[in-house]
Amino acid sequence: MKLIKYLTLVAFVGLLISCSASVPPKELSNARQAYHQASMGQAAKLVPAELHKAKTALDAAEQAYKDDPDSYKTKDLAYVADRKSKMAEGLAQSAAEKAATEKANNDFQAAQTEILKDTKEDLAASEKDAMLKAEKLASEKKARLDAEAALAKLAAVKEEERGLVITLSGSVLFASDKSALLPAAQERLNQVAEALLATKERRITIEGHTDSQGSTSYNQQLSLKRADAVRSYIISRGYPSDLVYALGIGEDRPIADNNSVEGRANNRRVEIIINRTGK
Repeated sequence: MKLIKYLTLVAFVGLLISCSASVPPKELSNARQAYHQASMGQAAKLVPAELHKAKTALDAAEQAYKDDPDSYKTKDLAYVADRKSKMAEGLAQSAAEKAATEKANNDFQAAQTEILKDTKEDLAASEKDAMLKAEKLASEKKARLDAEAALAKLAAVKEEERGLVITLSGSVLFASDKSALLPAAQERLNQVAEALLATKERRITIEGHTDSQGSTSYNQQLSLKRADAVRSYIISRGYPSDLVYALGIGEDRPIADNNSVEGRANNRRVEIIINRTGK
């Protein structure tokens, strides 16, 4: 019975010694954990050489532990391995931060380059647009001046506050006391309409005027009919109808003395006023 107790005690002590021998030192456990953490992070990608040094150091500590679990050499090598793993992890973090900074700088530079490119393109487009507008204005001005010069050859033209006034003699356009256009008037109005179209569709007012012969109401009606006749003809030649207005002024605005034949002839007229301000 005593022998059995003794053998049991010996076995228990041996088990304790065996268990104690199987537990690695804290330094080795720390080194293993440090390497595991480093290898699972960015070190393998960013600083593989440093991680390899840490692995080599850990392998040396593992071998020392295998050769002699109680040796201080294991602790020393494990400490070195732990430091190398942490150094690899730190270097990886620094490399990652540097890469992120460089990427941010590159992205910023790329964005600035793109903004500069867009700005240059916008400026070029704006300059081109301004040039086209200037060319258009110059072209319109030339067309207007050419049209005015052409009109000046066809009729009396003068600049007034209300616009450019083209005066056509009533005797050229109408028979006495009539509002139907004469055949010769149509040829003249063809040329006038062509010149008007070159003014880039400005609003025009057509005014009919008479002398003082006859009643005021009759003269007003006759002047309106004549203005309408000219309006209709100009519209038939392609001028926008919504930009042409007809007014019958009658005898209210003479430009000469109605007491003479010549004066009355001058008063019988049609005036076409081109609005300077556009539509």
